[in-house]
Amino acid sequence: MNLLTERTQVSPSSTVKENKKHGFIFACTEKSEAKMLSEMVVATNKSYANKLFSVKEGDYIFLYNLDTDTLYGTFTPASEPVFDNNIDLFDGKYPYYMRVKPIGKIHKLSNASNLFKKLGFSWRDILTEYGALLLKSFIEGVSFVKVKSERIVDDTYIPPIFSTTLWDFSYQSYGVTKKGNNKYPGVTPAFIIYNLVWRYTEPGDLVCDPMAGSGTTVDVCMEEKRRVVAFDIVPTRKDIIQADARALPLKDSSVDMIFIDSPYGDNIRYNDHPLNIGHIPATSEKFYDELEKVMQECYRVLKDDKVLAWLIGDQWAKGLFVPVGLKIYERLTKYFQPVDIVCVVRRNQASNTPFWHSKAIQHNFYLRGFKYLIIVKKSKEYKNAKDVRIKWGFYER
Repeated sequence: MNLLTERTQVSPSSTVKENKKHGFIFACTEKSEAKMLSEMVVATNKSYANKLFSVKEGDYIFLYNLDTDTLYGTFTPASEPVFDNNIDLFDGKYPYYMRVKPIGKIHKLSNASNLFKKLGFSWRDILTEYGALLLKSFIEGVSFVKVKSERIVDDTYIPPIFSTTLWDFSYQSYGVTKKGNNKYPGVTPAFIIYNLVWRYTEPGDLVCDPMAGSGTTVDVCMEEKRRVVAFDIVPTRKDIIQADARALPLKDSSVDMIFIDSPYGDNIRYNDHPLNIGHIPATSEKFYDELEKVMQECYRVLKDDKVLAWLIGDQWAKGLFVPVGLKIYERLTKYFQPVDIVCVVRRNQASNTPFWHSKAIQHNFYLRGFKYLIIVKKSKEYKNAKDVRIKWGFYER
């Protein structure tokens, strides 16, 4: 029997077209299945914590046993997602969890991986409402229309958590709610902050953005259950506090993570405030001197062993190249321990047009294709650190 063509009698409701709900599949093993089903809870480690915290009221949840290839469903949230580092459940190995409740009777489907393959998705994917209802129909053995034009996977609902130092995402924002203002000059891509908060903070931690711009950091942190405090010398909205990043109204060692998307020079006119660092050209040492004052202030308010991430780009104008990112890195490492440097692909900038691509080749210069995301850590031991000897595994060439 071809399940995709047999179940064609009943059409999904009109809510499918609205596509407001989503479907989530969470994994378990033979050891954890019984506990999850008896306690009516789904739990995970940090690898899938961001997925768990993207579940909203009314969404569809499925439990997939990786050992037996069995899918259970269908459930819906019975509580908000929770992070508890002291949880006794599963000996604390899965501190991110959510209470769930079944939608009617609990059904199960064997050889679930075959169905995933046939429908063209992985258990790691987030399903559209249509995809969730389709999967629900297979588990329950009820009829459902398979519509080719309907998408099963929503690959833009949350950004991926990148595992390499090359980050590239096609959209400025993500999810249902808007993150920042994509009309704002130099708006920060939301996926950068998303990756940082899930890498370096936990739900409930306090994130600070001293140069908040249109408020992308605020919007991401609110959605991802982080506390946030944002400042700007000229605030663009009510939840951004007026303050100079060189003098933050915060206590010493009070912040769990800082993100800064600073000016790259005087190439963008943000506002007319006389103290705006963005009025100073990147060719002047004063530009870096003023940003170093911001770095010192960040060091003061950041907790020990916590992270500062600084987004910055180089500058090329009128035949002159200025390695702004390298200069910022040099200043940062006077105070902070380096963690890593990420290359963030630039998209949708004004120069990304056939005209400018042609000019770049004709006149032998390069358009800016990436930004630096410099990640550093406040560490008391950094300045006194001794040389670290690494034992390499060498291979014959």
